[in-house]
Amino acid sequence: MTNAVPAKRSVALRWLSALSLSFTFLLLSGCASTSPPPGVSPVSPFDVSRYQGRWYELARLDHAFERGMTDVSATYTPQPDGSLRVLNRGFDTANGQWREVTGKALFIGSPSVASLKVSFFGPFYGGYHVAALDPDYRWALVLGPDTGYCWILARDKHLGASERQRIVARAQALGVDTTALVWVTHDRVDPVE
Repeated sequence: MTNAVPAKRSVALRWLSALSLSFTFLLLSGCASTSPPPGVSPVSPFDVSRYQGRWYELARLDHAFERGMTDVSATYTPQPDGSLRVLNRGFDTANGQWREVTGKALFIGSPSVASLKVSFFGPFYGGYHVAALDPDYRWALVLGPDTGYCWILARDKHLGASERQRIVARAQALGVDTTALVWVTHDRVDPVE
């Protein structure tokens, strides 16, 4: 009987942690603008059929909703209504488990411009703007509603040092604090790959 109390407490703590994470996403999505940061022109022309599929997160500016995550990927799947299904997955080092969240992305204007709004919780959206893109769609520099949100994505888990440096220089030129980038490791095998 004494084990029941700690077990219930553990379940309650996990539930509160999940609720807190959900609230954080909700708060960030609700407060975020969907416009690109000042001075940032999203990529155009943009071909969503070439962008779809899995991307690996190579670097990011840290925020609570991804803190401690490794092996992060995002998979974009076009939907019949013109939206994109967004599946974010990563390994949470704090609890030793894979986590995932599914969202929806909508183009803000023309689908030929890489400026979208993304929601993981209902009607609350945040900006998602591809600020730079490899001509062969091998890497992407993505910014949120301001330069405090930045991700470097690639089709492969690693990029060469000179290519990484060029992308970082591009981010810095757009006003991103590149010294604060967190470089994401990809050492685990994702069980859904």
